[in-house]
Amino acid sequence: MLEILGKTNIDFMGKRYLAFVFSGILVLLGCLSIWSIVRGTANLGIDFAGGTAVQLKFAQQVRIDDARRVLQANGLEQAELQEFAEENKILVRVKAATTIEEKVADRVVAIFNKEFPINRPEVNSSTEIGPTVGRKLQQDALIAISISFAGIILYIAARFQFRFGVAAAIATFHDVLAVMGLFYVMNKEITLLIVTALLTLAGYSLTDTVVVFDRIRENLRTRRRDAIETVINNGINQVLSRTIVTSLTVVLVLIPLTIAGGEVLHDFSLALLWGVIIGTYSSIFVASPLLLLWPGSKGALFRRG
Repeated sequence: MLEILGKTNIDFMGKRYLAFVFSGILVLLGCLSIWSIVRGTANLGIDFAGGTAVQLKFAQQVRIDDARRVLQANGLEQAELQEFAEENKILVRVKAATTIEEKVADRVVAIFNKEFPINRPEVNSSTEIGPTVGRKLQQDALIAISISFAGIILYIAARFQFRFGVAAAIATFHDVLAVMGLFYVMNKEITLLIVTALLTLAGYSLTDTVVVFDRIRENLRTRRRDAIETVINNGINQVLSRTIVTSLTVVLVLIPLTIAGGEVLHDFSLALLWGVIIGTYSSIFVASPLLLLWPGSKGALFRRG
């Protein structure tokens, strides 16, 4: 196996306060993102904000750039397009905020009929999502994330200790908030696909944290005379190369997917890319230092390690 770093002796715990400041900024941005979603001022997709999705089939293939240009020229600047090149299909999504008096599906069809008179489309499907459905989807997304965090605490508590479960859950919550905060700063759209990415990165972050915690637990059993900070530092250093190799492998897949994956997959893969990087960071600088903040952590960790 490739060993990128070799044997290291980095004092991660000595840098935990700087890490907490950095993480605090990320979490603050995430909280601002949540607040904007609650207030309805966030950049929400039609899944949450409501809108119309219409799928069109053309007799001949239409370039998605041409379709986007035509819609923008006719007053639908914020329309989102997804191409199915092999079937000559295009999916058009328009948020409720950008709709006009007549039905959006009819308006989209009328625009293409006017601009492409020889290659007129037929409607394969048309879906309208109202604000009530959007709010219900928001609630369901929050419930799904909450259930995942509860499962994390129970799983880690059963495998290690309760304090380990709480630390892992906080670190995972930190990762989700950090990615949402970055998307808030970049004004990226929040859709159900992004929620899927957040749940995926929560699972990845948890796996990485478990690897670090497992090594810390092993060291707690064999190095009872060492300071707790030393035990945690040794555990992180021992799995550092493995952690970086694993994360780097995933990053190498996500980078080309983000660059060349198309408009639909771009934000999804970008969320995962940020999530993998932040998840690797949090396993070292958030989850592990949190073990030191638990009241009476030194004695309890050594007794049950």
